[in-house]
Amino acid sequence: MSSSHKAVALISGGLDSMLAVRVMQEQGIEVEGINFFTGFCVEGHTHAIRNQHKDKQKRNNALWVAEQLGIKLHIIDVIEEYKDVLLNPKHGYGSNMNPCLDCKIFMVKKAVEWVKQNHMRGFDFIITGEVIGQRPKSQLKRTMPIVAAESGADDLLLRPLCAKNLQPTKPEREGWVDRDQLFGFHGRNRKPQIALAKQFGFDDFATPAGGCCFLTDESYSSKLVDLWQARNSREYELDDIMLLKVGRHIRPKADFKMIIARDAGESKFLEGYRKQFISLYSTSHNGPMAIIDGDIEQQDFPLAASIVARFGQGRHADEVEVEITVPDKPPKHIQTRPINVGHVPQEWYV
Repeated sequence: MSSSHKAVALISGGLDSMLAVRVMQEQGIEVEGINFFTGFCVEGHTHAIRNQHKDKQKRNNALWVAEQLGIKLHIIDVIEEYKDVLLNPKHGYGSNMNPCLDCKIFMVKKAVEWVKQNHMRGFDFIITGEVIGQRPKSQLKRTMPIVAAESGADDLLLRPLCAKNLQPTKPEREGWVDRDQLFGFHGRNRKPQIALAKQFGFDDFATPAGGCCFLTDESYSSKLVDLWQARNSREYELDDIMLLKVGRHIRPKADFKMIIARDAGESKFLEGYRKQFISLYSTSHNGPMAIIDGDIEQQDFPLAASIVARFGQGRHADEVEVEITVPDKPPKHIQTRPINVGHVPQEWYV
């Protein structure tokens, strides 16, 4: 097999894209990776914030996969461009706010554009780690041709892990790769991929494959919709979507919500937003940092303080002192009783 051909791989950080690259490397294909940063897939960032699972290695899985494979990884910021994919998906949403099919088309299209922009480097085709039947929206036999066609990749898009279930692509027909050494994986059963990983000597990998997209998460999607409804606008910035991943989100009134840290790691993270948002924390008892997102009236400060007190070590105290800081103003202190002696109405939780 000739080693003169080069491919670009979409790297999610999951097992499937890792395997797809190694299958190509086994055939002598030179591979470089692309990871598109939308803001909605940063599980390494989220794990690093929280104190739980302290023994788990904190890492960016896409970068880690590239290191294991020995390939160059290009991380490309597509936050602004991706907004139209999320807000106006031609093919609709999945079970939550995930525009999976449009997302895959977008990312392959961006890869096609990147290959054209870097034509002097001689990339011949694009690979992904997709497996037929693994994702209900974007990885179906009937939708895979849609991705190839609407992205502009056409038959230069190769899926090494399920290629034998699809029509031969140009890299196969031209003999750039050996179709007999590709695979015919299908369905959600992960055993074939795990067996192949062991064959390649991979004993550490992220699972499920590419499962870091927060838009597939019901809780996250609910918070995103709540944010849009409260603001009467579907505009968002990176800080907005990052904060949706952190803390308890409680909306005592329609005009504002509270983001309350769940541990010391999240409290430290929220401290970085004290210059942008009203912040609260207990000074008389250990407890979490909280910030206010929205417009809170002065008369609602005692309510917000009592909620913060409920989640600290003073939850059973007769009185808790809470410091409230409005950006660019001196802090004020409120003596409060924890709300309902430890109960926040369930309907307040976002």
